[in-house]
Amino acid sequence: MSLDLWSRGCERLAAELPEQQFNTWIRPLPAPDVDDSGADGAVVSLRVPNRFKLDWIRSQYAARIETVLGEVAGRPVKLELTLAPREAPVRPAFVPAANGATASQATDGTTVPPGPTARSADAAPPPPSATTHKLNTALTFDNLVPGRANQMARTAALHVAGAPGVMYNPLFIYGGVGLGKTHLVHAVGNSLLKDKPNARVLYLHAEQFISDVVKNYQRKTFDELKAKYHSLDLLLIDDVQFFGGKERTQEEFFNTFEALLAKRAHIIMTSDTYPKGLADIDERLTSRFDSGLTVAIEPPELEMRVAILIKKAESDGTQMPEDVAFFIAKNVRANVRELEGALRKVTAYARFSQKDINIVLAREALRDLLSIQNRQISVENIQKTVADFYKIKVADMYSKKRPASIARPRQIAMYLAKDMTKKSLPEIGELFGGRDHTTVLHAVRKVGSDRTKNTELNQQLHVLEQTLKG
Repeated sequence: MSLDLWSRGCERLAAELPEQQFNTWIRPLPAPDVDDSGADGAVVSLRVPNRFKLDWIRSQYAARIETVLGEVAGRPVKLELTLAPREAPVRPAFVPAANGATASQATDGTTVPPGPTARSADAAPPPPSATTHKLNTALTFDNLVPGRANQMARTAALHVAGAPGVMYNPLFIYGGVGLGKTHLVHAVGNSLLKDKPNARVLYLHAEQFISDVVKNYQRKTFDELKAKYHSLDLLLIDDVQFFGGKERTQEEFFNTFEALLAKRAHIIMTSDTYPKGLADIDERLTSRFDSGLTVAIEPPELEMRVAILIKKAESDGTQMPEDVAFFIAKNVRANVRELEGALRKVTAYARFSQKDINIVLAREALRDLLSIQNRQISVENIQKTVADFYKIKVADMYSKKRPASIARPRQIAMYLAKDMTKKSLPEIGELFGGRDHTTVLHAVRKVGSDRTKNTELNQQLHVLEQTLKG
């Protein structure tokens, strides 16, 4: 009964939820216990592996799971979420290593490579000094503006900073450029060093790791590479997509990854896409990337953009009127980096012209940015960009065809046309094959609503917006 109810419920949820959400939160859950003896309905007890996942499933999915299971069962169902008990450690198994030595199998299933992990305490290098951990000490949790766009990633990062090596290891954070991924990893490192000044923490860009591998490969000094990376307590590495196509780098990073996890050190990585979407990276490495917790940072919503502007202005000693912050936020939507760039233009213009900051001044300071937006973005350009992205014909934008493979991109193009041009609903409808304005309105509302719930769609829209803005 329990397996059948759960599997049928999961089939329904898989059809209703975005694929990425279902695969991240629902698919990995074990089959629940079902008590069907009560007169008031069934009780479904679901065990969740950790507190973070339990809280997130409870707030985001529990009501929907309960409803679906009730519909499948044909009677009321009460969902109970509990933490799964920690498994007792098992005796390590041993498998032959590639060089004929032995590598131990850790209790979490990861393979511990032989050699450097067994180094004596006397041989361990000293903790990095403030100049060698490469952290930007100005990037902290205190000055990171929270919002729906970074809620999951920020919460997970706070957990890691408070208890590194315990859960969400590795933590994989992905999203577009300028959304705050780097700020978040620096915040974790700075928080840990504040609590544990002797912790061995290192931040670096993936290109630096590649450079280190090349240098040590040329000099045949791989012991130096291992001494640098395998002794860390926390490794923070940006833009791992740069490992694509570099086989020796991937091999060395795999060894580093395994060595750090074996000693319960923590790894946080960032990328422009989720692990399975990384190009030219070995599957055994992407599966390791995805073995902890993978979270996305999304483009900030309007209210969050306003809060970022006001907080950044305050930290720079500038008084930013709220109406000006709204004006800038409405016109700069791509990412936090561009938002801060626009703020710098406005404050510099006010300082040089010795005028107070207001909307008139902001419009003048950002005139180049606004004119570029108005000049480049047209409904025709949006239709072509969306058609290319979803691999359909531009003519499909005006046709009466209704298969989902065409109707969905058409709705997305209508949404972007309303959001990024000054055309009215009837004007947009006319440019989409003479459609009624109510059809356009439905598309705008539908895509706008789906965007807030579907991370994958939101990422696609972000890419399209970035492309259209050049």
